[in-house]
Amino acid sequence: MAADLGDLNAFVAVARAGGFRQAGRATGLSASALSETVRRLEDRLGVRLLNRTTRSVVPTEAGRRLLDRLGPAIGEVEAALDAIKSLIDRPAGTLKLNVPVSAAIMVLPDIVPAFLKAYPDIVLELVAEERFVDVLAAGCDAGIRYEERLDQDMIAVPIGPRRQRFAAAASPAYLAQRGKPKQPRDLLQHDCLRGRGSSGALLPWEFERDGEIVMIDPPGPLIVNLGAAVEVIVQSAIAGTGVVFLFEDWLRPHLDSGALEPVLPDWWQEFSGPFLYYPGRRHVPAPLRAFVDFIKADRALPIGDRAAAQAS
Repeated sequence: MAADLGDLNAFVAVARAGGFRQAGRATGLSASALSETVRRLEDRLGVRLLNRTTRSVVPTEAGRRLLDRLGPAIGEVEAALDAIKSLIDRPAGTLKLNVPVSAAIMVLPDIVPAFLKAYPDIVLELVAEERFVDVLAAGCDAGIRYEERLDQDMIAVPIGPRRQRFAAAASPAYLAQRGKPKQPRDLLQHDCLRGRGSSGALLPWEFERDGEIVMIDPPGPLIVNLGAAVEVIVQSAIAGTGVVFLFEDWLRPHLDSGALEPVLPDWWQEFSGPFLYYPGRRHVPAPLRAFVDFIKADRALPIGDRAAAQAS
């Protein structure tokens, strides 16, 4: 027999308080509303639950039995609601993000350790892949992608560097043997280390200077699917196999160490940095809300304060 949870709560409140007025003060409902609610419950059950006099309200035998059974159940419901509220006060649970490999390597290492330290009850799960997915259908809470690949109905929050560049580079030994290209089309005479996108297509190399854009499809001895295998072309470039074309941030450690030398740096094209994106909805999961607030606060810090905060 179905019974409304609100009606059962009203009965428990009145039975515990010993009266409709007392229960009204505890629940914020009027005594008449509580009386009508309990009467409706009794009619539905076909049994009297409370004996009412001008001086007291006392459960009947049926009422006592119902109260004995309902008390622990309502306590469990209240505990469950308190647990949900605690997620707001102290976010906990799993946050699952779908991210490109480039973000996993270049963006998240500067964010994740400090975030997990700030929110020890959150488990962060990363799915690194290049294909663009429906984050909800993939079982993820949010993703990281670039602006040109975001749907209009997504909420987008800047994460990581706001400006990035693609860079071409090769080892000193390779350039000493083959010569340095003077302009992008010179790369058509070089060994170029290529990558395929998630669609399977070879990605063209795009350069830009003073408003002039040059796109080339250079030849090369090595092709990899962009993702985890990208490091193969980086190490091949360092070994002198050919010219590599990747995010400048990805190549920066090798450029700084001298293992690689810049190729056509005046032509490196700049573009907008990545975004954290998630579907617009009224109630954002607490772990995701914590992550969004964290990256917003992190971006608001001056560089020196940001480094100090992550080290503390």
